[in-house]
Amino acid sequence: MLCVNGVERAVDARPTAEVARHGRVAHHAARPHIVPRSVWAAGTGEANSAARTPPPPHYDDKVLAVFVHHTDSPNDYDCADAPRIIRYLAAGQTGARDWDDIGYNFLVDRCGTIYEGRAGGVTRAVTGAHTQGFNHRTAGIAAIGTFTAGAPVPRAMTDAIAALAAWKLGLTGIDPRSTVRLTSSNSLSRYTAGTVAKLPALAGHGDGYMTTCPGAALRARLPEMRETAARLQGRT
Repeated sequence: MLCVNGVERAVDARPTAEVARHGRVAHHAARPHIVPRSVWAAGTGEANSAARTPPPPHYDDKVLAVFVHHTDSPNDYDCADAPRIIRYLAAGQTGARDWDDIGYNFLVDRCGTIYEGRAGGVTRAVTGAHTQGFNHRTAGIAAIGTFTAGAPVPRAMTDAIAALAAWKLGLTGIDPRSTVRLTSSNSLSRYTAGTVAKLPALAGHGDGYMTTCPGAALRARLPEMRETAARLQGRT
């Protein structure tokens, strides 16, 4: 689900491990630059009172895992066109699919630029609509493009996804290389509703839902992204 068809670089997120209370080390990562939603939403009519506007966002208490997706859209775009592409993706989800907002919490283009997706605030645990059964306590990151077997995956893109996951998971002390327990809320996922599933903290869409998303090429890069994210958190 949610592998749909159809400006600035992320900064270096260096590790900021710090000593927390009670002498424990909190493994945090710096927040990468995130282009605000207003950049791509301009022109969608959000500022027009007669147009459809997103309802108030829903929040969870924390983010325990990140799901990586691809958008099943062309790869040969100019990165300056990423806002227009995101508008197109959002229109498809809120129009034909009649969703209340774009489902992904974040989107990353092939140049490594990170965009805010679903409304609600990048620092908050916004409940998205990206991985059926596992939208709670998770964040969805969509790689703009199609990354099936044999497709090149830009290093700038995977580095940005790793930096974003390191920061987001670090807010709750989660090691990106670890597994976490999440409860399925929908029997259309890989797990019947109510099942407590053990899933990677930095997962592919297909780990929670019956899909080949985020594509074989991008999925193959997940181990590398986990290691990069852990390093950015100051872990060894």
